[in-house]
Amino acid sequence: MVKKENVAYKFLKYFQGLLLSAGVMIAGIYAAGQTGILLVAGGIMPEGSASPISGIFTAILLGILIRNVIGLPAVFDAGIDFVVKYALRAGIILLGLRLSLSEALKLGAWGLPLIIACIGTGLFVTLYFTRTLNQSNRLGTLIATGTGICGVTAIMATAPVIKAKENEISYAVANITIFGLIGMLFYPYLAHFFFADDPVKAGLFLGTAIHDTAQVTGAALIYAQVFGANEVIDVATITKLTRNVFIIAVIPFVSYLFFRNRKGDGKGGELPKWYKLFPLFILGFLLLSLLRSIGDATAVSNGQAFGVLSPGAWEEFHSFWSSFGSTYMLGLAMAGVGLSTNLRAFKGMGITPFYIGLIAAVSVGSISLLLIWLFGDLVAV
Repeated sequence: MVKKENVAYKFLKYFQGLLLSAGVMIAGIYAAGQTGILLVAGGIMPEGSASPISGIFTAILLGILIRNVIGLPAVFDAGIDFVVKYALRAGIILLGLRLSLSEALKLGAWGLPLIIACIGTGLFVTLYFTRTLNQSNRLGTLIATGTGICGVTAIMATAPVIKAKENEISYAVANITIFGLIGMLFYPYLAHFFFADDPVKAGLFLGTAIHDTAQVTGAALIYAQVFGANEVIDVATITKLTRNVFIIAVIPFVSYLFFRNRKGDGKGGELPKWYKLFPLFILGFLLLSLLRSIGDATAVSNGQAFGVLSPGAWEEFHSFWSSFGSTYMLGLAMAGVGLSTNLRAFKGMGITPFYIGLIAAVSVGSISLLLIWLFGDLVAV
């Protein structure tokens, strides 16, 4: 009898927070979708574009509004904490199915160094100005990974490793989203100004200079529609997916830098063991990415992925589960982040981290333009 009561109690303890987080997630996804429809209807985005504002970002905003305007009883806290911790990890693991390591080979020997240089610029410029301007090391690390790799996803993957607070995650996501949106709307015209006669260079620029995958796709569609160069879409997408693969190496690297800096500042003890910088969910991400790569390779070579699934069935499988992870699991987790965020915690953070995000975004765009201008002819897609 006691055991049954305990099970029922635990279920109720988590259920209410889970249900609220799910409701906020669904509302966020719907609101983001409607925003995309309005942007297309208004002629701001071309037909066929996905919403440049992710459901994840919208869910965070809705969660923050609920927490700070309506207020939440403590009965919701356990379920919200649960989704922030476990839905986040599950979503990042499933994202591995989105990334095929073989995509990187399409850029050839010169494409990868160009991408690595842009990632490195985003990381080190952000971390340098974070320390110089005496800002939160955690927040700076989140903005650095978001700018350097893949926007919101990189922020969420880094957050649990460095034990970031909910307000820091929300601030970093807002930072990345704003500058990514600006880049999405402005960079297609900048790319055409510099690379009007070369869609490969234009695609490389959009794929390396804009933060989030949806925003890169939106920018490429704008370029293709306005300037009649559909090849830009393929090049930008391949470039961005290749850039995303580096999350496997960059998350442990920036985590190491974070803990080393804390030790140097006298704020932490010994550095974590090297294997603790590779959290299980990143290893899960890597394993599913390898699974995707092997499946793609066998589908091409044998006509069936793993000798079992047709290419169409394999594509449906990995597309469904990667979308489930990125849309629903991460959306659920970020709804929980919003519901956990108290706006009063932002008072001491100020506007300076936004300036750092701006400097980082401009730096990445500038180095991307320079390197593509100098070496873009060597990249064949």
